[in-house]
Amino acid sequence: MKQKLKRVFQCQSCGFISPKWLGKCPDCGAWNSFVEETLMGGKHSQGFTDTESVSPLPISSIEINNSERISTHIGELDRVLGGGIVKGSLILIGGDPGIGKSTLLLQATNNIARKYGKVLYVSGEESSTQIKLRAERVGAISENILLLSETLVEKILNCASEIQLTALVIDSIQTVYTEEAISAPGSVSQIRESAVKFMNFAKSTGVPVFLIGHVTKEGAIAGPRVLEHLVDTVLYFEGDRGYAYRVLRSVKNRFGPTNEIGVFEMSSSGLIEVENPSLIFLSEHTQNSGSAITATVEGTRAILAEIQALVAPSNFGMPRRNFIGVDYQRVNLLVAVLEKRGRINLAGADIFVNVVGGLKITEPAMDLAVISAIVSSFRDIPLPEGLVIFGELGLSGEVRAISQPELRLKEASRIGMKEAIIPKSNFERLKESFHLKIQGVRSINELIEIIGNYS
Repeated sequence: MKQKLKRVFQCQSCGFISPKWLGKCPDCGAWNSFVEETLMGGKHSQGFTDTESVSPLPISSIEINNSERISTHIGELDRVLGGGIVKGSLILIGGDPGIGKSTLLLQATNNIARKYGKVLYVSGEESSTQIKLRAERVGAISENILLLSETLVEKILNCASEIQLTALVIDSIQTVYTEEAISAPGSVSQIRESAVKFMNFAKSTGVPVFLIGHVTKEGAIAGPRVLEHLVDTVLYFEGDRGYAYRVLRSVKNRFGPTNEIGVFEMSSSGLIEVENPSLIFLSEHTQNSGSAITATVEGTRAILAEIQALVAPSNFGMPRRNFIGVDYQRVNLLVAVLEKRGRINLAGADIFVNVVGGLKITEPAMDLAVISAIVSSFRDIPLPEGLVIFGELGLSGEVRAISQPELRLKEASRIGMKEAIIPKSNFERLKESFHLKIQGVRSINELIEIIGNYS
């Protein structure tokens, strides 16, 4: 029986389906995101069918196969993946154009191909000649790296099935399409159906599959969030083109810790691992007013970063607020607490805050460092060399405890820091000295008083 074609409008941000075009998506709130697509009528509405019966198993009888992971021999990438690549996993890597996604995977596939076997690299955007030019630049030339310029999923899977592969790379998921979905490549239906086919291939063959994904201007992977739900691991490649450093962040990982990061430096010969990011981010730190060092935890790693602030009288009717690398709303909240509880008048001042090195810090443990940098700049009091500050600030001006203070202090001691200002409640529960002079503060006023004593 011939299937009927049904025309609908689908949101390209969340996948919401509407029988008519809408200016604003009622599900996710995106504007002008509806695109007309064609669906097979009755494809998913056939009800129960006669298939083989299945039976559940007791959880106690399930055997766990602790197979060895595939190492990429790139320490920072293996760290983010949780110790290496799990066989049969589906891994999604997203990032801005030109950030280094293809370069990283070329270097990783070169290492995998040299040790484990053949790797198929499929590109729907570039020709094989273009890929080889990049591979020569990064030194990824191996007979076990097979290149394929193809966009039809069925042809890609047929080719992959005929070769005994160690890994499969799809660059990118937005450029491939399947014949089972009628809509154009890059649409919600095509991305979802293509990802499902690659997932089935990975699970049935045990071959790990890497999917490279474009991101939207908001920084999310283009296509619905269902794509992130389908895969086992989601990695985001972050970084500012003005800096040489790139951060690979794990936002989802079924086989390891989430929010783990790996740090790389972009060079003319590819990406270079940064094994000690704290030293890199503090390498050009100078003892000037408006600079504070904090310790942030990303996954299982503590990193020291420099937060700079500049407070200057405003020449405009409306004072400017510009914050880079930190949450805008969070810093505005901290400025309000500083004015109300700390009794520092910042109403007529421009305030600029920046995290050095292009790093982004979102955890509330940065609060005391941001406050310290602002007060230091406002009063023109340089903070002493070798001082690290971390802690969360409440709306009433109290300093709250944060998680993993020992890990932060241990990293600060290893780098060579001499002093630390931390929440009083964390200080009272410490079991080690960490070879640091540690001070505990209970309120924002105690912190301001300590900064004043440095003058």
